Amino acid sequence: MKNSFYSIGKEVVQAEINALKNLKKSISKDFDKIVNAIIKCKGKIIFSGVGKSGIISKKISSTFCSIGISSFYVDAGSCSHGDLGVIQSGDIVVLISHSGESDELKNIIQYVKRNRNIPLIGITTKKNSLLYKSSNLKFLLPSITEAGPGNYIPTSSTTIQICLGDALAISTIYRRKFSKLDFKKFHPSGALGAKLKTVEDLMYKGKNIPFINERSNIKNALKILNKKNLGILIVKNSKGNSIGIISDGDIKRISSKTDNINNLIIKNVMKKNPIMVHENTLAAEALSVMNNKKITALCVYKKNKKKVTGIVHMHNILDANIT
Repeated sequence: MKNSFYSIGKEVVQAEINALKNLKKSISKDFDKIVNAIIKCKGKIIFSGVGKSGIISKKISSTFCSIGISSFYVDAGSCSHGDLGVIQSGDIVVLISHSGESDELKNIIQYVKRNRNIPLIGITTKKNSLLYKSSNLKFLLPSITEAGPGNYIPTSSTTIQICLGDALAISTIYRRKFSKLDFKKFHPSGALGAKLKTVEDLMYKGKNIPFINERSNIKNALKILNKKNLGILIVKNSKGNSIGIISDGDIKRISSKTDNINNLIIKNVMKKNPIMVHENTLAAEALSVMNNKKITALCVYKKNKKKVTGIVHMHNILDANIT
């Protein structure tokens, strides 16, 4: 059909899939050495490249920052005009170049070679290139066929570069035991920040928690319910432990069966063993629990389930645009 390009699109995708398969075969002990060097680095991980490789270097550097590794991208051209000063002893420099011979990289290579405390990691396709020969640690990218006519448009080559960067970043996570809570620290805003919010970020705490003593009566419970306006009360015993829960729905059900409920003791009508979640539980997970249990609030604990440290209400989560 005229103006139908889906077959070309599939060919491009397949060409890049083939390139990634070749990259997978190329990952060996050289990869291990690079990951270990990054993990042990006490300074910054500085990325640079030229053209498309520079753009990819900037993206990889951003990924490393997002997982808590101090990383910067420096423009290779600007390094010839003063920006070399950002590279300090103890840093690691990672240069990415398809040819390994870009003129803009030569000044960086010369600079780090004069400083023995700045290891150079070279990522290139050319084994005989200046970059490969000069690097302390090196990764030889596989020779691939670019997508499209003529084998000259950077497509497959840039795909394997960016994939290798992702592989390096993710590999450090396993050694450093980087968690979703650590990741959350670097993504406080936007849709991703909302997705990573925990119940601790949203819960009622301190004086806002609707506690009631187990020896109190329903009359007192109604006063606290109206004051706190959360629809539930957390029942505490004389030791300060949380031992139960009672909701306004529970009280309505009791009143339908009893003529005079005001003097009923909370301990005798409460629900024992309230459903609880840890304060590090993702808010989205807490919302799922509420939906499954058909409840509107959860008790939150930190170390000891006997001590409630907060209450998270369904409205807290929905107001934070978490669904």
